Amino acid sequence: MRKSIIAGSIVAAAVTALAAGDALACTNVIVTKGASRDGSTLVSYAADSHSLFGELYYHPAKDWAPGTMLKVYDWDTNRYLGEIPQVAHTYQTVGNMNEYQLIITETTWGGRPELEDKKGGIDYGSLIYITLQRAKTAREAIDIIVDLANTYGYASEGETFSIADKNEAWIMELIGKGMNIRNGVNLQKGIVWVARRVPEGAICAHANQARIGTFPLDDPENCLYAPDVVELAREKGWFDGEDKDFSFKKAYCPVDFGTVRGCDARAWSAYNILTNGWFSFYTEDGDPVTKDAFAYIDYVMGYNLEMDLPLFVYPRTHITVKQVADVMRDHFEGTPMDMSQDIGAGGNALPYRWRPMEWEAMGRKYINERAIATQQTGFWMVGQARNYVPDVVGGILWFGTDDAATSYLTPIYTSTTEVPECFRVGNGDLLHYSPKSSFWINNRISNACYKMYNVMAPTVRARADAFEYDQMFRKTHSVDSMAVVMYNEVVIKLQKKISSNRDVMVSRKPFSKVTKYVTKYTVETAQDQFKKWVALEEELLVKYIDGNVKPQDENGNFLHTEYSTGQPASIEWPGYTDLWKETVAAEAGEVLKVVEE
Repeated sequence: MRKSIIAGSIVAAAVTALAAGDALACTNVIVTKGASRDGSTLVSYAADSHSLFGELYYHPAKDWAPGTMLKVYDWDTNRYLGEIPQVAHTYQTVGNMNEYQLIITETTWGGRPELEDKKGGIDYGSLIYITLQRAKTAREAIDIIVDLANTYGYASEGETFSIADKNEAWIMELIGKGMNIRNGVNLQKGIVWVARRVPEGAICAHANQARIGTFPLDDPENCLYAPDVVELAREKGWFDGEDKDFSFKKAYCPVDFGTVRGCDARAWSAYNILTNGWFSFYTEDGDPVTKDAFAYIDYVMGYNLEMDLPLFVYPRTHITVKQVADVMRDHFEGTPMDMSQDIGAGGNALPYRWRPMEWEAMGRKYINERAIATQQTGFWMVGQARNYVPDVVGGILWFGTDDAATSYLTPIYTSTTEVPECFRVGNGDLLHYSPKSSFWINNRISNACYKMYNVMAPTVRARADAFEYDQMFRKTHSVDSMAVVMYNEVVIKLQKKISSNRDVMVSRKPFSKVTKYVTKYTVETAQDQFKKWVALEEELLVKYIDGNVKPQDENGNFLHTEYSTGQPASIEWPGYTDLWKETVAAEAGEVLKVVEE
């Protein structure tokens, strides 16, 4: 196996692209209901950016007067882009889900810079959150995204969207058409795009690199695309073959070392974990294939760019929401890219490297890995859509802030009428600390762990695991059951009273008892766990201060001497990893060695 090192022949431009692209580096995993253990559609998302604050966006359903205009602001920069007509009614949205259990998330891949529309009126973030307020299903969402981008002009770079509802899941990729300005108007506004339905029983992952290659041209049930998606590539000289051989990603986002090592490697790692190391998929000709995940290691490490990852893979066992959450905590463990296994991890096996990602030594360029879990996460989530319970109960947004590896996900029912204070917009920002903010307390804990990671992080992870297992496999099931009972009671009453008018059942107003119940649970659970995390940060400070470790009993109480409750019974010093010791000995052994008498 090759060493995890960049060959000297790698062009600097590719490495630079990796470093620059990390500013918008996110990861998505899509799990169809046929691949999940409980029949849920699942979508995970880490919103990663060094300038993104972790908070939970909330917009209640609302009716709008004719002529109302909606102001559009770029999600990344808050730059005003213009305004568009508002629709008559918008649906409730909580984060990246809405009241009908529609989920939309993204990863940015840039692509061809000449296709950017600097006069575009709607950016990728606005496409997500506006569409969530207007669509009930994934197919409706695709139509709305296309209509908005073509009508007002697309203001962002190349993008991949995960779009899923309670019945099906899609991956959609799009990019602008460039600029042809005449009288101040871009005559080429709009997007070229393709969307593929994730086959039932399969999973998909994407991470800042376009994933859709060739696609069926005559299967509208499972594949949709712009009528000029091939034509534009031909005009630009990026494709000259037969239509059936057209690859979206090769034309609009060709790979290089940086986009594979820093992006596709994360999608591969998600597949590796969720398929237990075996990729089962179908070729474009429909032939079944099964390969060892490590058959792709030369590709994901950037050594052989002629290879390619399958777009969809079929896991051997059904996947739980907890497993999807844990994928978002991956640091390439068990692979050559595991950053905890080289001296850059310091003496405590830290699986992170501070930016920039590119660095130089002895005349050569090198990079730091970009794993799924990263220190610059604003918020992360797993959206869970369930077609076997009513919408008012079915949608759960498992939501968290900051680094996924040292934070937790708490359930947010998408019919909630209130956002927990710890996630509320305006409760702090990147330049203003708030002691009541989940983002800030998670940053305090993660940054504490970074100094002694292999000792402290397991303590935090154990607490997060215990909370998530309790919620995902026990408590929310109980809440679901009670909420469905309440729902059915209302339905029976409505059927008796208005047997001739079933439309009233669609309204959420008759189900206020249900929404109050799940709202109470949502808010109290989030706030209670937030308080426990505040207490955990204090515990970490006391337990691990100055590199010491103070022992505790099975209930978490600190052990003390028989003479004083304020004096620890003993102090442990975990020291450093063997790799650190060996490296320091090799570098400075002559100075540090103990002289034997």
